[in-house]
Amino acid sequence: MNRNHAPDKMPFFLPAREHAGVPGVEKAGRGDGSLSGVFLGGFVKKHIALKDHFTYGRLLSFTLPSIAMMIFTSVYGVVDGFFISNFAGKTPFAAVNFIMPYLMILGTLGFMFGSGGSALVASAMGMGDTKRANELFSLLVAVSAGLGVIVALAGLLTLRSLAAALGAEGEMLEDCVAYGRIIVLAVPAFILQMEFQSFFVTAEKPGLGLAATVASGVANMVLDALLVAVFPFGILGAASATALSQLLGALIPLIYFSRPNTSLLRLGKTRFDARAVLRACLNGSSEFMNNISMSLVGMLYNVQLLRYAGENGVSAYGVLMYVSMIFSAAFIGYSMGSAPVVSFHFGAQDRTELRSLLQKSLVIIGLFSLGMVLAAQLLARPLALLYVSYDPELLELTARAMGIYSLAFLFMGYAIYASGFFTALNDGLTSALISFLRTLVFQAAAVLILPLLFKVDGIWWSLVAAEGMAVAMSGAFLLGKRSRYGY
Repeated sequence: MNRNHAPDKMPFFLPAREHAGVPGVEKAGRGDGSLSGVFLGGFVKKHIALKDHFTYGRLLSFTLPSIAMMIFTSVYGVVDGFFISNFAGKTPFAAVNFIMPYLMILGTLGFMFGSGGSALVASAMGMGDTKRANELFSLLVAVSAGLGVIVALAGLLTLRSLAAALGAEGEMLEDCVAYGRIIVLAVPAFILQMEFQSFFVTAEKPGLGLAATVASGVANMVLDALLVAVFPFGILGAASATALSQLLGALIPLIYFSRPNTSLLRLGKTRFDARAVLRACLNGSSEFMNNISMSLVGMLYNVQLLRYAGENGVSAYGVLMYVSMIFSAAFIGYSMGSAPVVSFHFGAQDRTELRSLLQKSLVIIGLFSLGMVLAAQLLARPLALLYVSYDPELLELTARAMGIYSLAFLFMGYAIYASGFFTALNDGLTSALISFLRTLVFQAAAVLILPLLFKVDGIWWSLVAAEGMAVAMSGAFLLGKRSRYGY
């Protein structure tokens, strides 16, 4: 549960202590913290512990597997979209993009328990209580798996009626239901897969998390090629490929953490602790809210696009979402990878390291942002060609939309990191507020108002406007709370 206490007045945390007794933690040198350390020392270190001082190199090295893991996870939708668009047709492609926001809502529990739970687990490690850390880990995995089954059943019951209520009809409605039913069956596995991505980092095994994600992603690509391109199963084949790959992505970490291993975490006996579950939910509420809000806004985008541009607008937006998922995944992966480090040093009350982590992260995100905008501008038309080369009108609409929409990458990373930073500090309320305003209030207002002024272009500009407002808000929170948390 969020306490909103200063580090020197925290009943939630024990007094600072030495980090001895934390398995797998090795003493590391301090380094000079310069950017030159990226290649001179950061990437050559074989083991990086949460207790280390993090130079730019060590920080990038530690978070790189999480960044790659999130990017690879986003490949699921990208690959599905490519094969469906090019081998099944425009209407099935529009249907998948139309129903996808609802399917993502069903999987948000994995982000909530992963981010909120890993902050609690890492904090317990920072206080030297590894027994409690493993009990919390086991409890949260069990609870999220059970809730996943309930969510899947609810999804099956509401899928058709919701798709119809949003405006899908005829062939598009039937495709929405056909694809959605198969994906919903895999929701429990998807929740666990997302949750384990955070816990692999907390267990100081981000490389293993990346390997599990790569294995799952490769399976998805191969199955998509077989079930859509080789065998004519169309939208059903794409859904089956994604569901099976998500199942694989959940089983690999379940088996690993259930057996003796060299990480800091292992699944084992636990006891139900309602307060700990509630604390994890509240602490991860920002990630939960972020994904819920993004999905709701995605539905709103689709409704607006049907109104202003028809089925072509929904298809163009689908391409933008695939590109945006890959680019934003880098920001999300960095935030997820650095969060356990922040939580550990917060638990140890190391204010100097907290300040250093924040400063370095802002520099890294700034460099990421500039690179992403440049890449997106250069690749706008080639990426549009990859998906919709068969329709000249749709191609032009998609390329123009991407040129505008991608400007949002200048701002997006800062708000994502700020939300994750406060989650890591166990300030779930502030984190949730940032996510709520950024992904729901600002975007919903923009996508409703700007099209009245600029027609369909206003829809593409809405994300840019919303992310700009979110950066200003995030900066205000970071400045306003720095004395409380000591960064």
